[in-house]
Amino acid sequence: MSTTATTTAPARTDRLPVWKRGIGAAVVASVATTAIAAVASAAGVSFAGPDGSSIPLLGFAQLTMIFSLIATGIAAVLARRARHPRSTFVRTSVVLLVLSVVPDVTFGFDAASAAVLILTHVVAAAIVVQVLARRLAD
Repeated sequence: MSTTATTTAPARTDRLPVWKRGIGAAVVASVATTAIAAVASAAGVSFAGPDGSSIPLLGFAQLTMIFSLIATGIAAVLARRARHPRSTFVRTSVVLLVLSVVPDVTFGFDAASAAVLILTHVVAAAIVVQVLARRLAD
């Protein structure tokens, strides 16, 4: 009598849904952009527009969170509907990143403010896009 052993692979617990990973990435990105803005502000960057009003530090956290959650929503939709979710998400994210810096260079910020604002956009995208893209199939 021969017996064959069957093994069952353990359940994977590292495969959180896209939206859960997205929320985590949004929090990390919000902290990172706020820290960058705080350091820049302490170094004398004003973040003042042409009307003289400045972007408050809390604004960095809030806007990063909002747009990171929008990116998470886009990733979740693409995960269900796109033929190639990962590449579609990355291409879409790159286009949106480029569009996101347009106000930084056209709204009348000084060079230092514009440079730091662009840096915060790139850092947030680097954090959120890579986390979400790893969760998408291709």
